Formats: sequence, C-alpha cells, structure tokens
Amino acid sequence: MSYGGYRRNDMFGPKPVESGKEYDVQVTEISRKGDGIARIQGFVIFVKDGKVGQNAKVRITQVGNRFATAEIVDGSSASGDNSAQASGQEAPPADAAGPASETSE
Repeated sequence: MSYGGYRRNDMFGPKPVESGKEYDVQVTEISRKGDGIARIQGFVIFVKDGKVGQNAKVRITQVGNRFATAEIVDGSSASGDNSAQASGQEAPPADAAGPASETSE
C-alpha cells in the first residue's frame, strides 16, 4: 500500500548542520537520556555528556530529520567567541538600540 511516496530524507527541509563539521554551541537543557541539548538556528542538537550552561565546540556525529547528535571537542569554548555558526543565541545589549523616539506632541 502506497501513501504518496513521501519517504524522502529531505522532507523537513535543509538542515543548518552537517555531519562531521564542528560548531560552537551553548547547552541549554538536559534530555531525558542525560545528554545536553543545544540549538543551532532552532535545530535541536543532542550533545553527549553536555551540561546546562556549558559553552562547547562540538562535532556533529549524525544528522536526522528533526535533530542531530554531537560529541564535545572542546568544552571550554569562550562565551565571548562571536561565532556566526551558533546564530541567534546571543542577544544584543539592551541599550544597543537606544531610545526609539522621544517626541511627544
């Protein structure tokens, strides 16, 4: 019985990570299995032995449709590292935008 043949691996769109590549991430949660959870452009990365709050350089070991798995390469990555690979994880300082408009008429 056929269900339309939508059994392709790319049905969830392009992934922001690639297997074998390294990325700087921040672990924000712990999974039910005890691995750290980080995100790159909203895409979930399970980090083996990751701890909450840890900034780490990870190597992607496997990429699935909805998540990827990774292992830590360097667990002491500086939080001041302005890597574009982990985009969206650092908010600009609150005063960076300045006051919007102070005209009152």
